[in-house]
Amino acid sequence: MNEQQEQISQRRKRRRQRRIVSIVGFLLFSTGMAWFFELQATTTIIVTRYADQSVVASVDPGLSPSGQRRARELARVLGDVDVVAGVDAIFVAPIKRSLETSVPLATLNDAPVHTIENPENVEALVARILKDYKGKIVLVITEPEIIQPLIEEMHGSKKLPEIAPTEYDNLYIVSIPWFGKVKTLRLRYGVPYKPRA
Repeated sequence: MNEQQEQISQRRKRRRQRRIVSIVGFLLFSTGMAWFFELQATTTIIVTRYADQSVVASVDPGLSPSGQRRARELARVLGDVDVVAGVDAIFVAPIKRSLETSVPLATLNDAPVHTIENPENVEALVARILKDYKGKIVLVITEPEIIQPLIEEMHGSKKLPEIAPTEYDNLYIVSIPWFGKVKTLRLRYGVPYKPRA
């Protein structure tokens, strides 16, 4: 009887050990999968040009009064684009009007503003965003002629319509998933662009 009880006790002990090993294995697997999917999250990059620039002759003009209103409207539109935290970072071309366009949103979201050293080097910019802000929401405010090559570098749409010199209301949203096709959306904000007759 003693021997039989000892065998039963040994079997129970082995079952308990298997359960503990299974639970620990499951927890490690679940944590690993959560970490993997967090690393593979979708990165969203919103691209726009600076707001309406001042007509005052200057080497580096700032925003006009309508541009200042548009910059505030951009902050209103994108301020809670991510319900949890808003825009995570803003990259601006090294010109006064791009920086001024970023100020209302950066203030609202407490988002860091990074100056793009060389806006023409879109490859380096995209690489930096995907390295430093993978799975985040980033706004890029740049010059209109940089927008198409930038979106192409992200593997977004290659068929963007040309941006007129006085057209300031475009927002391009590029979603870069960890797996699958990149999507490009075009929205408008602020006072609509009206082509001259």
